[in-house]
Amino acid sequence: MEKDQLSGPQKELIRESWQTVSQDQLHHGTVLFSRLFELEPELVFLFQYNSSHFSEVQDCLRSAEFTEHIRKVMTVIDAAVSSLDSLSSLDEYLTSLGRKHRAVGVKLESFNTVGESLLFALESGLGDAFTSDTREAWSLLYASVVQSMSRGWHRDSQE
Repeated sequence: MEKDQLSGPQKELIRESWQTVSQDQLHHGTVLFSRLFELEPELVFLFQYNSSHFSEVQDCLRSAEFTEHIRKVMTVIDAAVSSLDSLSSLDEYLTSLGRKHRAVGVKLESFNTVGESLLFALESGLGDAFTSDTREAWSLLYASVVQSMSRGWHRDSQE
């Protein structure tokens, strides 16, 4: 993660805020995806499990399969927070995750909306503790994660 290096104080803001939010990851993950589907409703159609075809966002959000997806997303965020001092150690994993998302039809541009939704969920969970400095730190972390994941869309490029 060469560019957008996080400073020590930014890492601390991320760790402190995540400590609060991670107490109830499923709730905050549900807030994140509720916001995502509000901003890009068509994304719900990417989440079709076995014979389940969700036409309603709430049906998707309540399904056991989607709850598992929320848990996985929150685990990735947790891994990023735990690896703040060595984010490059996640590069291979995140590139592979990007490839999986590309394979199921996710557009790279949708990760901009996911980022907005993550910030919304963090702000909802932290209230006044979600300062502009905290927002900036999370934005940089998320940009680093997406930079690695985006290699899954551009697997032939040598960044």
